[in-house]
Amino acid sequence: MAQSASRVCAFLSRVFSIRRILHPLWIFVALSVLILFAGLRSLNTGYLIVSDRRILEDIRKTRGETTQKTSQTGKPNIVFILADDYGWNDIGYHSSLIHTPNLDRLAQEGVKLENYYIQPICSPSRAQLMTGRYQIRYGMQHSVLMSDRPHGLSLDEVTLPQVLKESGYATHLVGKWHLGHFKEEYLPTRRGFDTFYGFLGGGEDYFTHRIPNEIVETPETYRAFDFWDGTSPCLDVNGTYSTHLFARKSIELISRHDKNKPMFLYLPFQAVHAPLEAPEEYINKYSHIKSRNMRVYAGVTAAMDEAVGNVTQALKDSGMWDNTVLIFSTDNGASRAGSNWPLRGFKTTLWEGGVRGVGFVNSPLLKVKERTSDALLHISDWFPTIVRLAGGSTFGTKPLDGYDVWDTISEGASSPRNEILHNIDPLTWSTNSEASKIHGHGTFNTAVKAAIRVGDWKLLTGNPGNGDWQLQTMDGKIKEKSAGVRGKQLWLFNIRNDPQERKDVSGEYPEVVQRLLGRLSAYNETAVPVYWPDIDPRSNPALHGDLVGPWM
Repeated sequence: MAQSASRVCAFLSRVFSIRRILHPLWIFVALSVLILFAGLRSLNTGYLIVSDRRILEDIRKTRGETTQKTSQTGKPNIVFILADDYGWNDIGYHSSLIHTPNLDRLAQEGVKLENYYIQPICSPSRAQLMTGRYQIRYGMQHSVLMSDRPHGLSLDEVTLPQVLKESGYATHLVGKWHLGHFKEEYLPTRRGFDTFYGFLGGGEDYFTHRIPNEIVETPETYRAFDFWDGTSPCLDVNGTYSTHLFARKSIELISRHDKNKPMFLYLPFQAVHAPLEAPEEYINKYSHIKSRNMRVYAGVTAAMDEAVGNVTQALKDSGMWDNTVLIFSTDNGASRAGSNWPLRGFKTTLWEGGVRGVGFVNSPLLKVKERTSDALLHISDWFPTIVRLAGGSTFGTKPLDGYDVWDTISEGASSPRNEILHNIDPLTWSTNSEASKIHGHGTFNTAVKAAIRVGDWKLLTGNPGNGDWQLQTMDGKIKEKSAGVRGKQLWLFNIRNDPQERKDVSGEYPEVVQRLLGRLSAYNETAVPVYWPDIDPRSNPALHGDLVGPWM
């Protein structure tokens, strides 16, 4: 047996001798195989063939520069992607006519959150994400933050990136801030983010990154610039689509990240917020849709979907993906440019179409994957959930309204949440004063715009907003007008049985009405006054180099 083994070894050594391996023919074959493999590898963009060559070059560069394959920290990277005004029916897996292959794949591989709630408008959703607290706690019950008023997220609120920095995280914001900028203390890099790349206000042109200056007499002809790298204006980005800018910056941060530290990347896209603008190459993919506006809306969505795929692929190529939790959420329901079908209402309303949001989680760290969760969740829950994942502590923060729901998402455990305060806006009253007398003011003034969810029950008071249903089709919009709203200012629905809010059962369950009015009253007693200052003429960008930024 020993002699046979010896002969085999001698034979192999002759066949694979150094001299034979270095033969020119063998070298040529080996190099050819390597070149072919590299060529095939470079053609693969991971999710989608990217039409913007500059983004593709960034991805290839990222792959070439990657040397570290795994994070050296046990703490997971957190990537939070926030879409803007993204409707329930505007994502592929909800039977949309818009194709979102990357979002669909990520959701399918992870956990779809189908009983997930946000706020009906931008700033309050972002504030609750950053603080884990309802907007009644810091006076943001009314409208969004405006660039011409001196207000912002209260400085005594502890933010998510501040807590994560205490746990050793590198924190980055790429995209839209919209939580105040009238003083430098309110800027992202003063609220816990190491870096900021994006815009401060609520919306702007996707290409020029300018907004109308509402203070001058002809605002549409005078536009102020709002795009920043830290505290410096990025004047060289004019003409580049914001979704592409945000994707490239995210990929750059990922490629340069020190793998010895965990990363928190907050990526709030401008898409799909108005104005509807997209490169023609994305719009042309939907030439079969008759409505120009809908084609553009679909193009905006397609560009965002592509960007999400590219950022995800960069995480995988960098070796960070295996220790990353990716969360996707919208900040509120769609405006009338999109569709929340079959849900009722739109952005700004307290109907389900305004407050029930698209959301999912994808991560190799999930214990039970490829499933749909019907657990009751809210955007304020992300604060304690992410802090728990980061190994941090909420000790030192103000009392939270959010819950740690990681076990609910990862394992399918029951949600610790049974109640959601959608909002109480004391500055928005129904004009139908007679209707308020039906239920009286002894418990809660039903003329006030408010809504609450307790278990399967949802109560709305005042004027919840446009309650129509709208479906987008290739031939145009199909609208179903709401009936029986005029003269009413109180509704009760069993949301589990009636998620489309079609049958008001307040008359059948008066005891439930009173119980939920009592909960609204209890919340209202703890609410701080709404802070809604007057327009400040000093905010005029013409006084500050035509820039949207701090003025005090």
